[in-house]
Amino acid sequence: MAIGAGVRYVAMSPNIRNVLVRSFLFGVGASSLLALLPIVVKVRMAGGPLTFGAMLGSFGLGAVAGALGSANLRRRLSTEGIVRSSTIALAIAIGIVAASSLMAISLPTLVVAGAAWVLALSTFNVAVQMAAPRWVVARALSLYQMSTFAGIALGSWLWGLVTHVEGVRFALLVAGGVLFLSALLGYWRALAETADLNLELLQRWQEPDTAVPVEARTGPVVITIQYVIAEENIIEFLRAMDERRRIRRRDGANDWKLLRDLANPEIWVERYSTPTWLDYVRHNSRLTHEDAVIPKRLHELHRGPERPVVRRMVERQTGTLPTGQPSEAHDLAEPLTDPTRST
Repeated sequence: MAIGAGVRYVAMSPNIRNVLVRSFLFGVGASSLLALLPIVVKVRMAGGPLTFGAMLGSFGLGAVAGALGSANLRRRLSTEGIVRSSTIALAIAIGIVAASSLMAISLPTLVVAGAAWVLALSTFNVAVQMAAPRWVVARALSLYQMSTFAGIALGSWLWGLVTHVEGVRFALLVAGGVLFLSALLGYWRALAETADLNLELLQRWQEPDTAVPVEARTGPVVITIQYVIAEENIIEFLRAMDERRRIRRRDGANDWKLLRDLANPEIWVERYSTPTWLDYVRHNSRLTHEDAVIPKRLHELHRGPERPVVRRMVERQTGTLPTGQPSEAHDLAEPLTDPTRST
């Protein structure tokens, strides 16, 4: 359940989803350098263990420098700017290593590569943390790491295969091209700036009282919200509802639908369900300050005499008990709250 909630949240969050796609592609391209470095040392530079150690040490030195300078760079550049610049720098560095057979050129190039590696990965990490509320941030980070390391694992195997067929230089140049494509992807799927997002939980919602007794496992629970929308506001209402649908599904709602009354075209009904009452409570408790803009706008578009009417109902099977007495299904087929009550 907890893992499913984390996967669902990430899948329905465009900002985090972009990070996962970009980090996966970065991992595929960037993995070539370390995966093929021993072959570069032996084939391209005719070196041995000392040469390999010096080159690996240069990469590590650059990684330390990148980590120390990351805070200063984040104050000057955007998230997308850091990732794009680091990706391009690493792509160029991989190309230079592929073409060079001189340590005097390869060593400083690997310093740049190490810095770019750490800056990109650490920025991806921060972007995920800043795009997820506290209740799901650990699960979002685990999915980010899975995406990145999956790219690194796939890339390590792929570039080894390409090297076996075409040679190490060709493999490194193609890997550098993959990194350039990853950087170009930023013009289409740029990483969002999340520093100004308020992802603290809203904590305004309170569990409602119910006329029918419910427990945490009671369910499935079906919720309907009725709006009265003027004809001239329908387009804006549908746009807001599109975002509402994404937020609902992201936070755990199932079977989300928007319905329009055929007898009165101004009446619109939002309908969704949750597996249990506990899931319904959790769903409403996950709304953040950033999300609250949508329900606020929907309430502004609603022009009924009262707030939108909310009905909470529980699904029950029909039938009777063996004794012939009415079953619980009959008792619980009524709405859980007063139909006139709204939230």
